[in-house]
Amino acid sequence: MSSTSGRALLHLAAAVDQPSAYDAGSYVELARLAESGGLDFVTLDDTFAGPGPEPLAVLSRVAPATHRVGLVPTVTTTHTEPSHVRSAVATLDWVSRGRAGWRIGVSTTEGEARLLGRRQAAPADELWREAADVAASLWDGRIVPRPPQGHPVRVVDATDGPTRSVAARYADVALVRVADPAQAAAVRDRLRDEAAASGRHPDTLRVLVSLIVDLGDGEHAAAPGHGGGGPRQTAQGPLYRGGPVDLAELIATWHADGVVDGFHLVPAEPRRDLERLVNGTVALLQHRGLFRTFYPGSTLREHLGLARSAHQYAVTGGVR
Repeated sequence: MSSTSGRALLHLAAAVDQPSAYDAGSYVELARLAESGGLDFVTLDDTFAGPGPEPLAVLSRVAPATHRVGLVPTVTTTHTEPSHVRSAVATLDWVSRGRAGWRIGVSTTEGEARLLGRRQAAPADELWREAADVAASLWDGRIVPRPPQGHPVRVVDATDGPTRSVAARYADVALVRVADPAQAAAVRDRLRDEAAASGRHPDTLRVLVSLIVDLGDGEHAAAPGHGGGGPRQTAQGPLYRGGPVDLAELIATWHADGVVDGFHLVPAEPRRDLERLVNGTVALLQHRGLFRTFYPGSTLREHLGLARSAHQYAVTGGVR
């Protein structure tokens, strides 16, 4: 989707993960901060391997305390019945009045399998095939009323392996963890080509680069290998370390070159970096007319420039 000036819309999202934080208030605080900057959505990850709150429950608490920002928890299909996934995410869409997304996840570790009663973890390809089946056919049943958005926004980390195929066929948002703009452009092109080959219009897929951002250096120049030189690939994913000004320039340049539809930013230090991101980087992008200053709609699909999904069982004059 394009803006009125003919320039493609820039999409921005942020993670609100906080290790060892269990009080809902801290997540509400970060989500409100993201909302004050007009970010499309926030994500909250899930892991059975370590301590942490349940993302769906936390974002269901955040929903009534926010008004516009999208809410995207990670929900794994590996250890959860499909009907339970649908019911939980559809409920989040209802309580948030159309702002829910679902970051599709699978669990591939033996420890998690044993923890939840499975003898061994299935191969990743098999788990992602199961996830694709859930993503493709789950939302138009009759157990829970159809969500306000039709289908909550489906988000897939499409960096590698079988996840790319699932993202190309079913995702509304694909996240890619790359440190180089040329690589980002190549991945985006492949995803769009595969989406078209599967019968989708490629413009219904948003491709966002996922970066860890460490803004602890404040206004100092970006460290070597960061900022204007691009993020640095690390074991945790691509990392940008520098100041909000250089990050704004990186975002503006990559987007202007057409290599991405936007960015999913993961603060290295949640409160500090999200505040600097919103009050520094986002404010600069808004000042330059590159990012919106208000939400044009109320649902996450509207933020992303995506239409409400059609009902796969609908007939003319029937259910929508």
